Amino acid sequence: MRKGLEFLPMNMYSNKFSLKARLQSFRYAFKGLGTLLKFEHNSRIQLFAAVVIIILGLIMKIGLSEWSLLVIVISMVFITELLNSSLESLGDKINPQFDEMIGRAKNYSAAAVFIAAVAAIAVGAIIFFPRFWAFI
Repeated sequence: MRKGLEFLPMNMYSNKFSLKARLQSFRYAFKGLGTLLKFEHNSRIQLFAAVVIIILGLIMKIGLSEWSLLVIVISMVFITELLNSSLESLGDKINPQFDEMIGRAKNYSAAAVFIAAVAAIAVGAIIFFPRFWAFI
């Protein structure tokens, strides 16, 4: 085992390919998504918004490039939310009391989610507003 990786279980660090280990990594990923949706209220709001946008995209028959942009910004929102929630969980575990530096880190990660959400709203507006105006 490489130096510094002693904390990893032996089956987690191996040069051999293992389908079982790959499948287990997917289980961890889906467990993480489930945990996010269970414990983080904002993630449920973001999922609802994503579903609404996907339905609108299907109804309005948006193009491939527009779908690509939506996939990118929706993913960006969920990725930043996952990272934000991870950092908040670790910060709370390290020091349950208020800590200024942990508070700053939490604020920075919350700002990242906010920026991703604003970008997603902007992309959605660019894609959907012209179509809404066409109906009026």
